Amino acid sequence: MKDEHRIVEQVNAARKDRAAADSLIREYMPFIKSETARFMGRPPVEGEDDELSIAMIAFHEAIVSYSADRGAFLKFAAMIIKSRLIDFSRKEQRHKTVISLDTPSDDEGGTIGETIADERDYQDEVVTREATRKEIEELTAEMAKFGVSLTDVAENCPKQDRTLNACKRALKYAIDNHEIMKDFLASRKLPISSLAAGSGVEKKTLERHRKYMVALMLIYTNGFEIIRGHLRHMAEGVSAK
Repeated sequence: MKDEHRIVEQVNAARKDRAAADSLIREYMPFIKSETARFMGRPPVEGEDDELSIAMIAFHEAIVSYSADRGAFLKFAAMIIKSRLIDFSRKEQRHKTVISLDTPSDDEGGTIGETIADERDYQDEVVTREATRKEIEELTAEMAKFGVSLTDVAENCPKQDRTLNACKRALKYAIDNHEIMKDFLASRKLPISSLAAGSGVEKKTLERHRKYMVALMLIYTNGFEIIRGHLRHMAEGVSAK
């Protein structure tokens, strides 16, 4: 906790002072290189691999956008770095060739453009699938700290729309209130009383679906961007039922 407290203090200082931000980036270059290497499958080479520059910019973005309710800073920074590297990889795939896209690519009448489109779709799918797999592994590890597994979540998921809407309402209240998220992470317990009082959802509903709520709150606390993308509707358009 001491180390995390020190990092948060450094991040807060770096947000207000460019020199402090540059110093923090230099201090954490081994971390930035490690995250880049994890994505590339090999160590990045300074001055040659654009991915390292992208990762450094992403680390600075994490400094600027970080808040305590997002969990540990380095975990949050790792998520931002991974997301920006995925975006960069996709753009690179789109701009890899300068030949005419109408050039025939085979004897069956296909064109280079059609071939590239197929390959790009496949490569994008591979990148996204690998990133999703990593997020699921990280989420599983985080849930384990709360005594919750993926199987628990599947079995604990609300079966009725009314109950699902109630859980959505409680989740939205948690997302809108940073202190709730902060207490949740610190205690590793679902703050049922606070959620019930603030969202109007009955305590027994939250208690019955505690493991499901733990998973949702972790997803929206620690920056699991791909998983959050799939579940974004859970926090929007919450029914007043």
